[in-house]
Amino acid sequence: MIKTEKILHLKSSRGRKVRVVREHYLRQRVPCFSALCQAECDNNNNNNNNNEGKLLPADLTHYVVPDVGIVLDFLEILEFREIQGIVFTQTACQAVQHNKGRRQYNRLRNLLKDPRHDCVLFANEFQEYSYCPREKGESQEKWQTRCMYSAAVWYYNHLAGLKDIVMVTDDSDAVAQYSSLNSGVYVISMQEYLHNFWPDVHAAHELHSSIVQAAQERETEGSEREYQEHLPLEVVEAGIKSGRYVQGILSVNKHRAQQEALVTTQGFSKSTDPSRDILVFGSKNRNRAVHGDSVVVELLPQSEWRGRATALTQVQGEEKGVEDQNSQPMPTGRVVGILQRNWRDYVVTFPPRETQSQSRNSQRILTVPWDHRIPKIRISTQQADALQDHRVVVRIDSWDITSLYPNGHSVRVLGRAGELETEIQTILIENCINVPPFSEAQLREMPVVSPEQPWSPDPGQVSARRDLRQTHLVFSIDPKGCEDVDDTLSVTRLPQGGLELGVHIADVTHFVKEASLTDLEARARATTYYLADRRYDMLPEVLSANLCSLLGGVDRYAMSVLWELDAESLEVKSVWFGRTLIRSSYQLHYELAQALLNGDEAEVPELNHLKPEEKDQSLTRLTQALETLTHVARHLRAQRDRGGALELEGVEVRAQLDSEKNITALVPRQPLEVHETVAECMIFANHWVARKIQESFPDQALLRHHPPPRQEHFSQLHETAKAHGFSVDTRSNKSLADSLEQAVDPQDPVVNRLLRMMATQAMSQAMYFSTGAVPAEEYYHYGLALDRYTHFTSPIRRYADIIVHRLLTAALDQDRDLSRAMASNRELEETTQHINNRNRAAQHAQKLSTELFQCLFFRDRDPQNDPICVSDAVIYAIRDNGLLVFVPQYGVKGPVYLRSREGQVVSTGADGSCEWNSGTVKRHSDHITTSSVCGSATFRLFQHITVRISVQSNRCHVDSLNLEVIRNAPHDTPNPALGQSQAKVQLVQEVQRQAEEASLQKASLRPKMSREERQFCQSKRPNLYSLLEEIREISLMDAEASAKKLCATTA
Repeated sequence: MIKTEKILHLKSSRGRKVRVVREHYLRQRVPCFSALCQAECDNNNNNNNNNEGKLLPADLTHYVVPDVGIVLDFLEILEFREIQGIVFTQTACQAVQHNKGRRQYNRLRNLLKDPRHDCVLFANEFQEYSYCPREKGESQEKWQTRCMYSAAVWYYNHLAGLKDIVMVTDDSDAVAQYSSLNSGVYVISMQEYLHNFWPDVHAAHELHSSIVQAAQERETEGSEREYQEHLPLEVVEAGIKSGRYVQGILSVNKHRAQQEALVTTQGFSKSTDPSRDILVFGSKNRNRAVHGDSVVVELLPQSEWRGRATALTQVQGEEKGVEDQNSQPMPTGRVVGILQRNWRDYVVTFPPRETQSQSRNSQRILTVPWDHRIPKIRISTQQADALQDHRVVVRIDSWDITSLYPNGHSVRVLGRAGELETEIQTILIENCINVPPFSEAQLREMPVVSPEQPWSPDPGQVSARRDLRQTHLVFSIDPKGCEDVDDTLSVTRLPQGGLELGVHIADVTHFVKEASLTDLEARARATTYYLADRRYDMLPEVLSANLCSLLGGVDRYAMSVLWELDAESLEVKSVWFGRTLIRSSYQLHYELAQALLNGDEAEVPELNHLKPEEKDQSLTRLTQALETLTHVARHLRAQRDRGGALELEGVEVRAQLDSEKNITALVPRQPLEVHETVAECMIFANHWVARKIQESFPDQALLRHHPPPRQEHFSQLHETAKAHGFSVDTRSNKSLADSLEQAVDPQDPVVNRLLRMMATQAMSQAMYFSTGAVPAEEYYHYGLALDRYTHFTSPIRRYADIIVHRLLTAALDQDRDLSRAMASNRELEETTQHINNRNRAAQHAQKLSTELFQCLFFRDRDPQNDPICVSDAVIYAIRDNGLLVFVPQYGVKGPVYLRSREGQVVSTGADGSCEWNSGTVKRHSDHITTSSVCGSATFRLFQHITVRISVQSNRCHVDSLNLEVIRNAPHDTPNPALGQSQAKVQLVQEVQRQAEEASLQKASLRPKMSREERQFCQSKRPNLYSLLEEIREISLMDAEASAKKLCATTA
């Protein structure tokens, strides 16, 4: 080891330059992380954990060493999985950390840790023969380039010339200087590298051209300031500590994106209410911050505080210049600094040619983002004409003080706007959902299963597990057609007189080993994503629909919880956790199970082969088990009800499948008692597993809590209930549950339904957390009224459940004095935050896809003549210029305007029909009145009106439904219940027909899929997994509480 000195020129907190001299140690043996290594490098040492044990493959044609400039400017190209054998140097990584900030540096670190990418980190500055001390007078850029070349030469010599090394740099002087010095080390530009080595990766070529063009355009920016400079970091941090500035996340109002944004604060100054957000009004005060950025805000003087507008906007995202006079002023501020940029990929649309803003000598286009909350993004392109009416993915590069808009570059083209596949991909990208087909390497980890080679339990596993195949009557209850059965139940009367209740969950962790490629992919996805017409699995199909699906009549591995209950009181006497081997005797669906409970005639397929006497005996035994299970579930529900468990409202539907497992209709899910029965058993299992893992690992167990909602969020519920004569007590979950139970209008069941929906909207989001990061008093689950709760029962579609299964296994090993390495509290907390983010994205994407299909259903209909476009609606909120209504028939919420932009108002005739005339609108607490020359009209809360539904098209943004009042009276429907069901069936059938037609048109241009692709890749058309979960506004209840085991649930 050689000791030397490294001289650093740093800046102090006061801005002064400081010269720092540090000891620097050089070693001869620094790991190369190549499978070709002949020098016996210590590549597998656990201390060398930057590369997570990865080695560069030996079968590549070359290794590539990108220089600092390439890593800084083209990292997103180096992230392509097709580009392999990348050696990132320590010098380049440090440059990213210093020049691009923490977000980009973490992105590079995650790339190095990801085993799916063939890239490693080489500590070139600690290797004696590759280290280059900086010469006197040498610029930093020249020194960094020299370090890169020295590292490339060292790699070539270290591998004894067995592998060519390519150094990539866009420094033309470096290419000229170094390209001919060593025969096995090639120095070329990025463009040459892509052209010569990766000619078929067209996306990388297009992205390179876009980045280069954007960089060239930035060099020609003007010098006139449009915004204020952001304060230096040290000033901002000092201001936050002193209370002068406030830190928070910027959230732009999508309805008034150009003017209103809120900063969700992480702490006010001492003189300000910490529970209130800060309003940032206008784009100038936003000071180049983008929705989602972590910002620092300075409060304006109280005389300049403003109130939020409460009038409905006619067009989403349009700017309104008039502030609502009745709104209360709130803390208002301006952005003075940005702590963390949270830029992502954005989908944009090119504006019409005649409205495009561009420079004289280039095609610099102001593109319009699909998301209203994002400002227009200026990009440079030579394909402006060809990309008209197309959706394009772009990334923001910078936003200088001299530019009104951020600058960016295009990444790829999605397709023509309005096409189903384009809009679906837009929804995925806007929610940062990346679900490529499972790779060959991941699929190679799966067991081989075929008709010729069926799977069977391993004899070692059979002896190690508790065998329940002959001793327990195990059965599943799921929706019709569901094949990813991740839970089964059993209930048995014990010889000594008690009961044994069993919940048996698919043992996914037996097949998905920790840190395997499949596990890493499952962790990245975190959940199965359900859209209106398709599903993207978290696990490969061979697991989700086969080996981990607890199908009837086959042996399966399970994780089981068995309780011994007192026969009379049903109190828990003992509980057993462990790995089991089960064989489900019956695969029931909800309607069949309910029919058996009701004593109705029902056919159980598994009994058809039995003789009449045996069939009757088996049917009696099954029915008795269902009755006992229902009795236990009623007791469990009553216990939670006494604790304050909430029952909130959602519009629940299920998919109807044909014989080929394609969706044919969407029908409302009729509430059955068996739904609650299964849900209670799952909640019970989740609760007891939570207790077990928390007791075993007090500081590193994954639980799920539901924080109590903020009382101010109940204001609309209080006002609306009061208008109908109800009083709602929201001080606790118990008082809220009791109030909602009593707030019933016998004449109109929709009233209670709307109140429960408002209560749902006021709720906070249930979240996963690590027990070491949250005080014990915050473990409580408000909605379920449980002191501890987790997710254990759906490991096929939730990664949180996989973690919990591993924790439970570790707890059982601990009971047997077996040690097991566990993730730290910090690591687990990072994982839970990732899962929470992915769950929010999944819920939002599902909601957007549902709205998309609703628009597709109504888009080609004539709203003036088609009776399907006319429906009954219920008023649930009053605004300054209109109403908010709920359409039960289609599960749609939306605004109804009573005053137009031209100043006309809705007037009502003698028969209740509505027309537009000049007049005024006056808002009251529980009603709104319009006055015109034709008279006055009043619209009250919970009043039923008739609306016409049409589609408001927008070429740059998402289409939306437009609701127009046509009659101030309920809609006359001959059979409302039938109408609701038929309308939903027609909606899905029509959209599916359009999707199938689009697929058929593209089928002739698309190559046929291989058997492997059909078996493992994600389908782009309706299939077995194309299920829609729920049409609802805000999801509160965990999956087991609101709709247990819908195949399309994303709790």
